[in-house]
Amino acid sequence: MSFAVVCTSCFFPADRGQLLETRVESIASENVKLRDALKDNQQKLDDTTARLQEALDQLDKASRTTGANIGVKVDSAIQDVAALRGQIESYQFKLQEIENKLGTESASAGTRGVDDPKKQEIKRPDNAKEYLELAREKAKDDVELSRRLYTEMIKKWPRDEVIGEAHFGLGETYFSDKKCREALYEYGKVIQEHSKTKSTPNAYLRSAECFKDLKMKDEAKLALDELVKQFPKSDAAKTAKQRLAELAPKKGAK
Repeated sequence: MSFAVVCTSCFFPADRGQLLETRVESIASENVKLRDALKDNQQKLDDTTARLQEALDQLDKASRTTGANIGVKVDSAIQDVAALRGQIESYQFKLQEIENKLGTESASAGTRGVDDPKKQEIKRPDNAKEYLELAREKAKDDVELSRRLYTEMIKKWPRDEVIGEAHFGLGETYFSDKKCREALYEYGKVIQEHSKTKSTPNAYLRSAECFKDLKMKDEAKLALDELVKQFPKSDAAKTAKQRLAELAPKKGAK
């Protein structure tokens, strides 16, 4: 996932957003590269394992070729498998480190509940507004299902007027799981592409909370500043002013 802040209509002003973009996207980019490398090596492992099995099958039919030739094929295939397994284990270790650092979902979390018949039986609404209400309702007791419903909705009605609320709701599911990187991406979508949606002020506020949790104090302050500037009469702006006061240096502090 990326979290772009490159123009005046985007998350934050261009002249102050480049640093934020670099910090948030660099680790996510590394994560994507490792996932791609892991996928590529997994495919190589599958292919090599198939060759190993083929060589073993040929070994059972020794009458068709010499045992020495087949032995070479088997040894080569075994070595390839061992090397690829070592590479994959290395990539998996690095990937796990990055996922822990990013707070991203593990592979099991991404698929948890998919095979649950009860969840699969839920009837999907025929319009975006009802879909949104269903996703919000499920968020109260089943965050994974709610997240899946929001994602389905965004793919099915990408231009609907309530899609901004879907991105915010999806961000909230990540926020509730303390997955701030993913939450920031969704809040950024609201601010960048759906700035007129009702939840935009709260998207700024939540973004500031995420930045604070990520020890990015300057970015948190920037989000609060933008909230007060863009939505000065909102309830979220009142909260933002209080938090800005909390972030301000104390008098007499060095």
